[in-house]
Amino acid sequence: MIIRKLFKFENAHIVRNCSTKRCSQNIHGHSYKVEVIIESNYLDNGQMVYDFGLTKLYIKEIIDSFDHAITLWRDDDKEYLEAMKCFSKRWIELPVNPSAEQFSRVFFCIIDKILELSKKKNNEKEIKLHSIIVHETDTGYAQCFREDAYSKLMGEINLEEIIFSQEIQNEWSDKEFWQKILQNNILDVPKLI
Repeated sequence: MIIRKLFKFENAHIVRNCSTKRCSQNIHGHSYKVEVIIESNYLDNGQMVYDFGLTKLYIKEIIDSFDHAITLWRDDDKEYLEAMKCFSKRWIELPVNPSAEQFSRVFFCIIDKILELSKKKNNEKEIKLHSIIVHETDTGYAQCFREDAYSKLMGEINLEEIIFSQEIQNEWSDKEFWQKILQNNILDVPKLI
């Protein structure tokens, strides 16, 4: 069985080396929608695959980190990167170009790790991330499956190479959240939210 939770955020970027000048040469923004699709062949004690309330913790926080931020590609022009970091307090630097395709891969890798590390407290079993869909516009989206997320052919996504600005980190409910993920530490989830 699969379940789906929808999240939204506003973000700015430049997608270098793409075909269109507007996209590749200008900072522009989108109203993104992210669909997190989770699967399991089992139901928990509440007869749910995964309580939607649990997605409001780390999954929502990581997606919300991109809200009203600029997403940067670490291989972009160094002067541009410095300027964006200087004039924007909310920025994320990725090891891949911030296209919808790469956003879906980045979210897959992070959320997959969140699900893996989240302590199970209600008899959740074999919870797996099925896919991530990132809607960049009302008419266009990218969908990432496991084989896409970890494909070296599409650019390796090493979580240690994703950098969140201090302003974003200051807003996390658990200030050590990202370090816990990078160190493969269990993420404690309260029984009652």
